[in-house]
Amino acid sequence: MTSSEIRQSFLDFFKSKGHRIVDSASVIPHGDPTLLFTNAGMNQFKDVFLGSGKRDYSRAADTQKCIRVSGKHNDLEEVGFDTYHHTFFEMLGNWSFGDYYKAEAIEWAWELLTDVWKLDKNRLYATVFRTDDEAFELWKRYLPDSKVLRFDEKDNFWEMGETGPCGPCSEIHYDRTPDLSGIKLVNAGTPDVIEIWNLVFIQYNRKQGGVLEDLSAKHVDTGMGFERICAVIQQKSSNYDTDVFMPIIKEIENLSGRQYSTELKNPDGVAMRVIADHIRTLAFAIADGALPSNEGRGYVLRRILRRASRFAKNLGFKEPVLFKLVPVLIGTMKDVFPELISHQSIIERVIKAEEESFLQTLERGLEIFDEINKKLLKNKKRIISGEDAFQLYDTYGFPIDLTELLARENNLTVDKPGFDVNMEEQRERSRNARKSVIQEIEIPDIKEKSVFTGYEEFTTEAKVLYVKGNQIVLDKTPFYSESGGQVSDTGTIILGGEKYNVTDVRKYGDAIVHFINTDVEPLVGEIALAEVNIHRRRHIMRNHSATHLLHEALRQVLGEHVKQAGSLVAPDYMRFDFNHFEKVSNDDLKKIESIVNEKIFSNIEVKTDILPIEEAKKNPRTKMFFGDKYGDIVRVVKMDESFSQEFCGGTHVKNTSEIGFFKIISESSIAAGVRRIEAITGKSLELYIHNTHDMISEKQSEIEQLQTQIKQLEKEISKNKMGDIKSQMQEWLNNAKVVNNIRIITQQIESDDIEQLRQIGENLRNELGKQGIGLVASIINDKVQLVCVVTDDLMKKYPAGKIVGEAAKQLGGGGGGKPHLATAGGKDFSKLPDLLNQFPSLIEKFIS
Repeated sequence: MTSSEIRQSFLDFFKSKGHRIVDSASVIPHGDPTLLFTNAGMNQFKDVFLGSGKRDYSRAADTQKCIRVSGKHNDLEEVGFDTYHHTFFEMLGNWSFGDYYKAEAIEWAWELLTDVWKLDKNRLYATVFRTDDEAFELWKRYLPDSKVLRFDEKDNFWEMGETGPCGPCSEIHYDRTPDLSGIKLVNAGTPDVIEIWNLVFIQYNRKQGGVLEDLSAKHVDTGMGFERICAVIQQKSSNYDTDVFMPIIKEIENLSGRQYSTELKNPDGVAMRVIADHIRTLAFAIADGALPSNEGRGYVLRRILRRASRFAKNLGFKEPVLFKLVPVLIGTMKDVFPELISHQSIIERVIKAEEESFLQTLERGLEIFDEINKKLLKNKKRIISGEDAFQLYDTYGFPIDLTELLARENNLTVDKPGFDVNMEEQRERSRNARKSVIQEIEIPDIKEKSVFTGYEEFTTEAKVLYVKGNQIVLDKTPFYSESGGQVSDTGTIILGGEKYNVTDVRKYGDAIVHFINTDVEPLVGEIALAEVNIHRRRHIMRNHSATHLLHEALRQVLGEHVKQAGSLVAPDYMRFDFNHFEKVSNDDLKKIESIVNEKIFSNIEVKTDILPIEEAKKNPRTKMFFGDKYGDIVRVVKMDESFSQEFCGGTHVKNTSEIGFFKIISESSIAAGVRRIEAITGKSLELYIHNTHDMISEKQSEIEQLQTQIKQLEKEISKNKMGDIKSQMQEWLNNAKVVNNIRIITQQIESDDIEQLRQIGENLRNELGKQGIGLVASIINDKVQLVCVVTDDLMKKYPAGKIVGEAAKQLGGGGGGKPHLATAGGKDFSKLPDLLNQFPSLIEKFIS
């Protein structure tokens, strides 16, 4: 059976057992801050097991994309050096949500393995939790007692966390030993006897203190490693020898000119296995919206890519090569995971850009590593210091695991604790640098909450709840406190007959604290008048609404991988940071500006919805950001529901037209994989234009002198040209065609602008005197410009505007003007010669 047939037969089998076949969840977990990557099939059903969610089905099966590279499931360092560890894998799984239980789960597992896939029953073992007599007895229907093994919590008890749903599990192991002697190798971590399926029976809820209580509804959660079962069915000793990986490995052979070896210690074989595994992780993660960066899952991807790139170098590659494997990978997976096809371009571009960036520093980093190695050999030492490892990380972008890999190849070790100390010292320096200049304050327990009224009003009468020094807390306030990138409002508070300037606003717990310019008497219980600086707030609102439009425009132009990485919304400008892997081209910046301004000019009403977060999440168009904390009730800001919808607590314009105009003033890199756009709107744009003009004016005196000289020369040239043309007009008159005693002149000339062409037309009209019609044409800026003139005695009967309008139609254009002189334009200058030849016939039609 091929891997595709194996996968499909699993799904078909459970479909025949009444299971809903569900799509794989993204490898980027949404709404679960505890995970960097989806690492098990049950992740998308976690809410069901926790009792916070429901499905409209009680049985499900799928093949789930999984990535395991962090936490207790960190397989990264083993990948390539054995036959079965992977960073990316598929997990085949079936679930029961309060429906069937142990008997059916065990029966169907046995049926699929032995009846459908025809595995040798003599090579199978089952393990159960040491006290799970029920599962033990059920397995005895299919296996002799000697092949049903009991293990303790370490191997056969599953739990989600210290508390919550948990239960015993039963694993199925496959014996690869030639003489079926592997019973003692079960759960020994050897490739000779491997676990192929884990059946988890969720029957308990672990409470604080470790007490187990029975769940009212019992669930089944099973997981089978797809790559492993393919190796078993295809009778391969290594997962990498199956048709899951071999197409990729064959392509690596073709590109490198080297031959793959199944020997685990063969350097080329190790390198090819690493690359074949890692390209899968990178492609699927990028397709689902992750990008390499220096933080979180982005840093994990960067480590994986650099590890693969390092092994590619071992195969002799000096230029980026990983991205060239993407088409082969997609060819093997596209039928099951079509998202790879739609994201192929972005996957290839991101990987190539990352490879190029890393290769620039890799050579120098390797030189430094060689120097460290030589120094250690000279001093007869075998440990790379934490300081040296940190230098390789901090200066040359070597993840610690890459340094450990190089050390391993040179029979060295790394002082990992020493590296960690250096890393923590750097983090501490960063934390100190980011400390707020505003001193943190302690607000006493205030029973009433500060209610924000600034969405509806700019002025509010409110009761004073708390006063300390220059800090005032009101029961309600129109002042926005700095949050979500939007700066706080400023304005005034009138209290006790005095007016105080509010310079900053912060939220501490449920209290909104106003910082004023001086200490104030503790007039608790008094009524105050809080008034926001409306002019400043409106500028902030314009910029905040513009960031939402910009975010969606970036996604439309650059790709759906773009995600907000930070922002600043101030009254005078806005700053927007986003994930992207390369400089944004000028053409793309123009497209982005154009989209934003189109939405501004479309007069779109800005709407807000307040609704439960679970309901808001159901709308796939609504943007929420991984890692952000949201309450049970959220505010969704919408600008054209088909364009921009985001969770947002900030203040916005009521209509996009209020933004005025949007202009990007800079685009730059602020970190690897993170770009920054700065932009302005409305009044700030006007000031920007004036300031730019003033700055240019200050440095322009010499330029102006040159411009004056150029203009004088242009006038001379124009004068000479006009003189030349005027001298030619007698020849034009002599060659005029006559229709019904009317002289008709047509002429194409070279001209710089329409005004010059008009002047030539005026001169021609004067020369004609009576009984004349003229048409002069010129190609200016890739467009045909026409000037038609008619003498005074004919202009009432044959107005120039009407004539030139008809003429321009032949060029795909139009125009008009006064009876004696009119202008027109057209785009199709290829038809100009025909127009000039046919113009007398056109006049004949007018006469007739």
